[in-house]
Amino acid sequence: MPSPTVALFDIDGTLIVTGGTGRRSVNRAFLKMYGRADACDSFGFDGMTDRLIARMGLEAIGVEATEEAIDAWLAEYLIALEDEVSRADGASFRLLPGMQEAIAAAQGAEMAVGLGTGNVREGARIKLERVGVHHHFRFGGFGCDAEARPEVIRLGAERGAEQLGVPLASCRVVVIGDTPRDVHAARAIGAECIGVATGRYSVADLQASGAHYVFADFSHAAAIGALLAV
Repeated sequence: MPSPTVALFDIDGTLIVTGGTGRRSVNRAFLKMYGRADACDSFGFDGMTDRLIARMGLEAIGVEATEEAIDAWLAEYLIALEDEVSRADGASFRLLPGMQEAIAAAQGAEMAVGLGTGNVREGARIKLERVGVHHHFRFGGFGCDAEARPEVIRLGAERGAEQLGVPLASCRVVVIGDTPRDVHAARAIGAECIGVATGRYSVADLQASGAHYVFADFSHAAAIGALLAV
């Protein structure tokens, strides 16, 4: 009898590519609030949570990163994101290969199918509604839950176990992501990680970071089998 399974999908670079809408939205929010579009120029966003991006951006321009300042910035960011995503073209903002099939396979296997993402909950909705898959994800761990990714993944796993009606300790948890931060967060909570080299990191990078399985993308013949543990 297979273990009850929680599958947590990352969004950016894993489920979808966004054509730079996220960074443009971040820059627009900083420009509007602080007159600085360069607040985050010194660092990449791969695997980071939205709250951590906000904190680092504020600190980079000398603004005290209070919880209130972060919340206010996030509200402005979501306004910009809604606009950017609505104007993105389908060639640059799209679901990645094999992901529709992966979601369907996980649902067919009666897994709890959720998100493990650095996006705040509303940002996740905006992005995933654009590609028509948001309704598949009934729960998740989000960038509004915590700044540290392992905590985001842990909360997502707990919520998935609740969906299944079993203790988390009885569950297999599998994280699907495209960055070493996804891998490290999965390992930090004792979860499996399937890496996909559909973001900035190569198959070799993800293997080196300790992913249990790595594929160029989820259309690889063995990817669904890894997800289903068959």
